Amino acid sequence: MIYEILLTLYFVGCLVGLWFVFKKAGEKPWKALVPVYNIIVWIKICGKDTKEKKWKWYIGFLIPAWNVFMFLLLVVETANVFHRYRYIEQTFAVIFPWIYLPYLGLSKHTYFDPHNEEPHKVTQARDWLDAITFALVAAVIIRSLMFEFYNIPSSSMEKSLMTGDYLVVSKMAYGPRSAMTPLSVPLVHNVLPFSNGQVESYLKWIKLPYHRYRGLGHVERFDPVVFNYPDGDTMCTAWRSNRSYHELVREMGRENVLNAKMLPVGNQMVKNKIRVRPVDKRENFIKRCIGLPGEDLQIIDQTVYINGKAIETPPYSQQTYGILFKSGINARKVLDDIGVSHEDFSNSLTYMMYESESHYIVPLTQGQVKTLQARPDVVEVVPDIRSTEDGGIHIFPHSELYQWSTDNFGPVHIPARGETLKLTLQNLPIYDRVITTYEGNTLEVKGGRIFINGQETDQYTPKMDYYWMMGDNRHNSVDSRYWGFVPEDHIAGKAVRIIFSWDKDHSRPRWDRIFKSARTME
Repeated sequence: MIYEILLTLYFVGCLVGLWFVFKKAGEKPWKALVPVYNIIVWIKICGKDTKEKKWKWYIGFLIPAWNVFMFLLLVVETANVFHRYRYIEQTFAVIFPWIYLPYLGLSKHTYFDPHNEEPHKVTQARDWLDAITFALVAAVIIRSLMFEFYNIPSSSMEKSLMTGDYLVVSKMAYGPRSAMTPLSVPLVHNVLPFSNGQVESYLKWIKLPYHRYRGLGHVERFDPVVFNYPDGDTMCTAWRSNRSYHELVREMGRENVLNAKMLPVGNQMVKNKIRVRPVDKRENFIKRCIGLPGEDLQIIDQTVYINGKAIETPPYSQQTYGILFKSGINARKVLDDIGVSHEDFSNSLTYMMYESESHYIVPLTQGQVKTLQARPDVVEVVPDIRSTEDGGIHIFPHSELYQWSTDNFGPVHIPARGETLKLTLQNLPIYDRVITTYEGNTLEVKGGRIFINGQETDQYTPKMDYYWMMGDNRHNSVDSRYWGFVPEDHIAGKAVRIIFSWDKDHSRPRWDRIFKSARTME
């Protein structure tokens, strides 16, 4: 409720302020309430209605994202026509226009018609300072409410989204998510640059509840979604950021993780610190939404079933295969020619031995499999059965009660807001983090009975929707099969389009991918 009130105050405050500003400038106040026309009058009041300038302003207000810059720039120009030139005051005006415009209109400050005055001159240093401050504030607003850019850092979504793709991620697609950790360095995610990942970019003094403004739609199946790493609520600074504390404990043991004093990161030795991160400061992941709230999901022999019905597999998705070449063949060149990355080829050298023969173990699309099978220099291309043997505590829900694997998983029910989940000692590991970590309850089992917040119960009603995310590179993706559900408050936005793509293997742009839709199922 508080967020709707703040949003209402922002728009009402700006309109009320323009009402009195228009009145001081000799315009009829009602013009401030007429959409589009109020912008035309405002441009005139600020002296930007000359023939060589007004069309630039009009067009600027029609361009999404750029119109945010134009709005804030008009706020600054409004301060100028009242001879309010101080840097601190104009910075306040840009950050809090809904407060500043009413103040300006109701104060005793006089309006000066810019058509009758010489332009105010500022020093070059002040000009740069204004430009930097203005651009920073506008960029933060756009990044928070409209869209941001995201780089694909790993191969977990290949070959639909590839390492080196630069994406536009829409915040409006599912609705902008309000900042839950507002005291942070602008345009920086969770650690400061040049700190080797050791200095956090935010303060936890103020924590705000989750809220999402109304968007253009909802998460749909096969959407490429950017979200905060659900298992990354606790992490260790001396390991890669996509490896959570929980994963390390399962692999190495709690004492070994806690007692690690200094570990190598790059060329440096760094202190190992255990950090608990807020939701919006956890690492950003991108995966494809496969399961929606309230659905039953199961994977049988690599095929995903939703509510008992098989769903389509993304056409560019990859599975891992073993490839046996005839002797004397340059395997690297053959695999490079069909689009296997140098990283995947390098990894294959570690796993060459397969059924006592030297197979190259690499992820392939179905198209690549057919191409290799048709080559006379290839003996065989066989599925990698190792992926069916990775069950146990490394696979969600990390319980010996469940011996699932990445290729044969479930069935599992995806929680939906408001539905009643029947709890048993058998399925409790599946919903443990939903109840505790994501929704902040206490959970105990005493004498075979389940207690939530001290009350015995056999059911739970989730407060949020949850989703099931999977990478298209099915055997090389750490996704919901490893850490479970993605809560709605972790979702940041929808990847909508590739704006640039760089092939690091061949040091050249991928021109054929530029401006391609990020939702390759379309």
